[in-house]
Amino acid sequence: MGACLFQRQQRGMLLTPDAELGALFKRLWDPLEVEWTIFSRGRRAMEAIFNEPPDLLVVDNRLEDIKSAEVAAIVKSENVYRQMPVILCLDRDDFAHEWNWNEIEADDFLVRPFSDREARERVQLTLCRASRAMDANPLTKLPGNTSIISRIQDLIDRKDDFALAYCDLDYFKSFNDKYGFSRGDEVLMMTARVIVNTIRGFTGVRSFVGHVGGDDFVFIVPAKIAEEACRRVVEAFDGIVPHFYDEDDRDRGCIVSTDRQGVVRTFPLMALSIAVVFNTGGRLKHYGEASAIAMGLKKKAKENPKSCYVLDRRAE
Repeated sequence: MGACLFQRQQRGMLLTPDAELGALFKRLWDPLEVEWTIFSRGRRAMEAIFNEPPDLLVVDNRLEDIKSAEVAAIVKSENVYRQMPVILCLDRDDFAHEWNWNEIEADDFLVRPFSDREARERVQLTLCRASRAMDANPLTKLPGNTSIISRIQDLIDRKDDFALAYCDLDYFKSFNDKYGFSRGDEVLMMTARVIVNTIRGFTGVRSFVGHVGGDDFVFIVPAKIAEEACRRVVEAFDGIVPHFYDEDDRDRGCIVSTDRQGVVRTFPLMALSIAVVFNTGGRLKHYGEASAIAMGLKKKAKENPKSCYVLDRRAE
């Protein structure tokens, strides 16, 4: 399906009395890409929408029993289905009156007469947009695990040379335990900003930053700047993170706390460990290889209580 790669077949539902429109949608996609279910009446489709929610809902404003905007409103009124993308199919005459898009909870629209290419590309864009939105980390808004895997595998398949850096916070749990989840979220937001802004500082290069989840992040840069990127990220992180601690902990350089067994424990200030995997000369065949290599590198990085990075020198 073009440039947007999905991990599975997409399920589309089309509500239209127009047999030609139904035939068009079935013709434009291989069933292995998008499987379309078509209903000629809107209200009859409601039970199917809620029982087996599709990945995409397309609603023709020519439906005789219900307006397309009303279908969108009913679907989006259910919190669990709010993320379902809805496209309206309109006629040019429908624009005789103004549409209040603040109230009409549609994600896009198509206008007759339909161009095959435009219809396919607009639907494709809506599916891609929905996929990215659902995958984005809710806290940092960075691309999530599905997007990360897709990006890595795409680079591998194209045999591009790149450096993949896995970053995670050390001693984050001890900080969360003492200061609470709200302060912990602030640290995660700070870490995301540090990585994004640092990588953005390398102008003219293709790069990517993602949030795997929790305190795990990744960034992808050209191999030749990987070490300098890591150095800058570590330097920026270490310059900011002490300010998230109360003054006494900051001056002491650690957290002192008593665990549930009454044992006094000491935890260093948070540090950032980065493991860098290189793909040069088509070395990697699957994203899982990169993850496996990074696991060993991260163990080595975590032997150092301070922020550091470890490069996979075997690739050089």
